[in-house]
Amino acid sequence: MSDTPKIAISGLYKAFGGKQVLCGVDLDVAAAESLVVIGGSGTGKSVLLKCILGLIEPDRGTILIDGENPALLAGRARDRLRAKFGMLFQGGALFDSLTVWENVAFGLIQGRRMARGPAKQVAIEMLAKVGLNADVAELGPAELSGGMQKRVALARAIAVEPEILFFDEPTTGLDPIMADVINHLIVERVRDLGATALSITHDMASARLIADRVAMLYQGRIIWQGAVNTIDQSGNPYVDQFIHGRAEGPIHMEVRVP
Repeated sequence: MSDTPKIAISGLYKAFGGKQVLCGVDLDVAAAESLVVIGGSGTGKSVLLKCILGLIEPDRGTILIDGENPALLAGRARDRLRAKFGMLFQGGALFDSLTVWENVAFGLIQGRRMARGPAKQVAIEMLAKVGLNADVAELGPAELSGGMQKRVALARAIAVEPEILFFDEPTTGLDPIMADVINHLIVERVRDLGATALSITHDMASARLIADRVAMLYQGRIIWQGAVNTIDQSGNPYVDQFIHGRAEGPIHMEVRVP
């Protein structure tokens, strides 16, 4: 097995106007590893994810995927690299104008030019993998509950059999039971694919279940990282306050009084 990280981030900076969001992020994700980046709202987690996906251009620093820099690639070479990605967006981001199966098969039809018939069969197979019956395939996203929409979004993410899966706050808006269902589905599907996974979340129950390793982002920097089973003994007061949800500690939340 190669020692080259699946994702290697070095010296990443990003600012918007006068606000510095990322302040020199260094982070590696090994092949077949599940890394979860934790941190509070506004700490830069989503910006970090968007930089890796190529949706935002960093001001400085490098991001390598399997040793290749997407910023130095163009055309088919960049498309080839990004074809390794699968993404579960925070809100599901399903297309309202498409049926469930068309949503799941979107990457197969649009990205890989698969015919609709075979693509629909794959979509139904993927729906089964996330616990949904074929009878939901012809429904619209608006006809589904929030938990079902999240499952459909997960089915879409895995349909292209990606090498790297990204999860953006995968349990946001779900009740605790459905959140646990989604967490277990993520673990099972990532394991089935043998994929690398990078997730961002502030949900510690989710992080503890889906992570092999956890990294905490605070004020634009990674301030701690380690195996998920060592997080309670991190020795870092910022990590300790965050994972236990304490108001008192070195992290001060800004509260505006009207």
